[in-house]
Amino acid sequence: MQTQLSRRIAQGSGAEPADLVLRGARMLDLVTGELLPGDIAICGETIVGTLGEYTGTRVEDCTGLIAVPGFIDTHCHVESSLVTPFEFERCVAPRGTTTAICDPHEMANVLGARAFEWFLESAQRMVMDLRVNLSSCVPATGLETAGAAVSEQDIARYMAHPKVIGLAEFMNFPGVLARDPDCLAKLALFQAAHIDGHAPLLRGTALNGYIAAGIRTEHEATTAAEALEKIRKGMTVLIREGSVCKDLAALAPLLTESTSAFLCFCTDDRNPLEIAHEGHLDFLIRRAIALGVPPVAAYRAASLTAARAFGLRDRGMIAPGLRADIVLLEDLRECRVARVLIGGAAVTEARFAAREAVAAIGLDSMRAPRVSAVDIAKTGSAEQPVIGVIPGKIITEHLRRTLPLQGDTVLPDATQDVAKVVVVARHGHNRNIARGFVHGFSLAGGAIASSVGHDSHNICAVGMDDDDIALAVNRLGEIGGGFVVASGGAVRAEIALPIAGLMSTLAHEELAPLLHALREAARGLGCRLAEPFLQVAFLPLPVIPHLKITDRGMVDVDRMAFVD
Repeated sequence: MQTQLSRRIAQGSGAEPADLVLRGARMLDLVTGELLPGDIAICGETIVGTLGEYTGTRVEDCTGLIAVPGFIDTHCHVESSLVTPFEFERCVAPRGTTTAICDPHEMANVLGARAFEWFLESAQRMVMDLRVNLSSCVPATGLETAGAAVSEQDIARYMAHPKVIGLAEFMNFPGVLARDPDCLAKLALFQAAHIDGHAPLLRGTALNGYIAAGIRTEHEATTAAEALEKIRKGMTVLIREGSVCKDLAALAPLLTESTSAFLCFCTDDRNPLEIAHEGHLDFLIRRAIALGVPPVAAYRAASLTAARAFGLRDRGMIAPGLRADIVLLEDLRECRVARVLIGGAAVTEARFAAREAVAAIGLDSMRAPRVSAVDIAKTGSAEQPVIGVIPGKIITEHLRRTLPLQGDTVLPDATQDVAKVVVVARHGHNRNIARGFVHGFSLAGGAIASSVGHDSHNICAVGMDDDDIALAVNRLGEIGGGFVVASGGAVRAEIALPIAGLMSTLAHEELAPLLHALREAARGLGCRLAEPFLQVAFLPLPVIPHLKITDRGMVDVDRMAFVD
């Protein structure tokens, strides 16, 4: 260490040539917002000089480019990118995301603590810096059947791992406020570390109690008023723009030079198709600036504020002594990325190819029973509770509709845009099947089904025809999980996600066109939602208001109780 420090001091002071000098770029000053000239000197993985002239063993011409700090995704589920951690970084690192803080919550709900081990092993071999928040609520509630449970003891085993940041999004906010002993035990473990929050619509004294538990960050704010209250009460709010949850437009007016010390960016759940067409954090920055956010505020939120909020003191600025995670842009307002350095070295396919492979796990996770149309049928009265989908949100409405009957069987109704929704337990613990109805998919026929079903990841299917629903559900079992579109008794499109029923073994470039074909097949059924499959995936999420469905039945989230 002393030799390394000596080299940094010598190179930073100009006594020795730097290992690498970036010359000709203007640097965005996150303090004033100015674009400043000067060399950037790098020793190994560390920036050692700025705003001066340096000699270097290697000199790279960066004339015409703008240097900004690497972007930090403050909350994401790599599983929701539908690819492995290795493919995730191939997808996002060339776009400027040099650090990501992930919660392996999705895989943990299927495989338990084995998910922690797999993600931590992957993180240690990756080019980008992937940090892990240990999943806090597995299962998220007692209203569903998960594949596994993660205890306080399970979490404690991994706390000291160098890639672990803290405790991931604490979704069970009713449990926190009720001072549930299991919640308190997990929170107590991390009082000297970071605890990430998850408290949609929580305000007033209830919010105070939640924050008093030591919870410091939160990504579920969907209005500027909610976000402002949270940052005024000491939280750092993570502005989310994923494939389904799109909160940037609502929160952008709050992001100014004054408030940027309290606001970051996160993607939460963003799939390769959106990343290919729009981008990752580069898209959030570009979109924020287009919405009127000052560029310095946007770039500060994407780097410096993010680093400080999560205790990453070695990054966040282009400054001596900090990690050389640098993004070189062709255009500041458009966030057009030309080159990326992670740890002082260029992001290249050669670096990705040199990684040591990590074997896939969870290839046998699909243990659902085969079902028939008889199993899918819903009996009852004509008046039914109906989940109301809000496009671009995971919050749903609690509706009631009068639906047609055939004997004592309740039918979906295309004239009211009401489809059937079915959740089939797939972890082998039971044979639960729950049936209900959902508004907002605009289906004229057929069915779509997914083994991605937050948070317990049972099979969730939406459709107008029981035979097609059964076909789609059974096909998921045959392909090891994934997404299926069925109509007229035939499978019209599918994607296999054999790793825990959540992730593909394909490269992200191969997956994107398959996702496009899947969407087109869903549109062929009449679906008008921009991201129908992730919208399906959030229907079983019983920690997000107002009405959801799990394998055990319809859940009134406001009461945290099953609908009568």
